[in-house]
Amino acid sequence: MSAFSPTEREAVYRAIFERRDCRQFLPDPLPDDLIARLLDAAHHAPSVGFMQPWNFLLVRSTEVRSRVKAAFERANAAANVQFQGERGELYRSLKLEGIMESPLNICVTCDRSRHGPVVLGKTAQPEMDLYSTVCAIQNLWLAARAEGVGVGWVSIVEIEDLRQILALPDQVVPVAYLCLGRVAEFPISPELERLGWLNRVELEPLVFEDQWDRPTSLFSGNPD
Repeated sequence: MSAFSPTEREAVYRAIFERRDCRQFLPDPLPDDLIARLLDAAHHAPSVGFMQPWNFLLVRSTEVRSRVKAAFERANAAANVQFQGERGELYRSLKLEGIMESPLNICVTCDRSRHGPVVLGKTAQPEMDLYSTVCAIQNLWLAARAEGVGVGWVSIVEIEDLRQILALPDQVVPVAYLCLGRVAEFPISPELERLGWLNRVELEPLVFEDQWDRPTSLFSGNPD
């Protein structure tokens, strides 16, 4: 298959570079056909051994979301004490979820028993089903950005709380709890970078060649 046209290629890279973790949402409901497109994009993610270990649990109920919000608040209170001084003040000023404000929450899960005990690609690295599920999350996120839909990943919540609230079977692991909705704008830069929590790390020192810590000539323009 031939490469994408320049315009198509630019759109792909734009979705990647302009994707943001969103916490402020508009109340407008998301149409079902739009949600279905996002889930179809997620479902077409790469997966080791073509195992497709994911499920997508749509959380619309106010009662269920309020229980997840309470679980977040418990976990966030425990996290608060781990950040001290100015760091703690900044942490407490951050908006870290949009569980009740967003019109839709989605819990993306990994069924660790799917296809039985022996699965192609998991024999040496059994965690590959979890990593494959993360690929589905990224697909959903990029498709959402292309559709003008914001996504926020809520990770400050205990796994066991999500298991109980969502009645997940023992073999199913919640990998991501996502808030989705329209947003007023997509920030130019990530919020945590803008607020001084962390800066984006330069790419060059993260790339090695053949062995750990061995520099590459990729960025110098000169071969070894």
